[in-house]
Amino acid sequence: MRYAQLVIGPAGSGKSTYCSTIVRHCENIGRTVHVINLDPAAEYFDYPVLIDSRELVQLEDVMEAEDLKLGPNGGLIFCMEYLIKNMEWLEEQLGYSDEDYFIFDCPGQIELYSHIPVMRQFVDTLQQWDIRVCGVFLVDSKFMVNTAMFFSGVLAALSAMVQLEIPHINVMSKMDLLSKDQATEVERFLDPNPKALMDESDTWQNKKYQKLNNALAQIIEDFSMVQFLPLDNTDEESIENVLLQIDNAIQYGEDLEVKEKDGADNDSNVEWNENGD
Repeated sequence: MRYAQLVIGPAGSGKSTYCSTIVRHCENIGRTVHVINLDPAAEYFDYPVLIDSRELVQLEDVMEAEDLKLGPNGGLIFCMEYLIKNMEWLEEQLGYSDEDYFIFDCPGQIELYSHIPVMRQFVDTLQQWDIRVCGVFLVDSKFMVNTAMFFSGVLAALSAMVQLEIPHINVMSKMDLLSKDQATEVERFLDPNPKALMDESDTWQNKKYQKLNNALAQIIEDFSMVQFLPLDNTDEESIENVLLQIDNAIQYGEDLEVKEKDGADNDSNVEWNENGD
């Protein structure tokens, strides 16, 4: 069985930084992960890239095509649809090992995860290849410092959850960049009580939409649909907790056994082996 994280979220939410953080953490604990870039407009990587979708199609080339006449958003959708039509290319690039763990660094256009079917088609294909996929939805913690912005982030996360229908973890990124006061304010949005937040909504809510907002809050509360994990890129415990929750969501490691490997200094090291030998 192979495993994958689909790292999604709005532009600027820290997806590439997240990928870099997870790669460094896994290197420190002796674990192998492979990052695949799915953003046809990416320019720089702070992590080793196993596969780069720009080798198949680049946004710049699409936008320069006179017969297409597409702007940045339309061009990006075209690139992703082109990838879907050529998934055999990605399958060949991924290879056929039974023990791989992939991280897909995705574009930041939120419509790809809300109502356009391209990412759902991508996920369905990965699952057909026996890859267990977890959606990792990132929201910038600096975006979530008041109730109105929080509900905006929640609705974006819910939209992706409904569209993709895969195990899903929401991450509040860039916690290390918050001031002390901001961190205190954001704390109440990590495991929120939507009804209580609505009760204090007089300071921001338009009365015209009060019934609609209360209904949305009730749905979130009734089904416990959205919680956020804080991610501090400077805190190894925070990074480990996020990775653990994702691994649990896709059942990574349940069929692995731990054994001791003798070292020259007689220290005990942990080695993961699916066959237990």
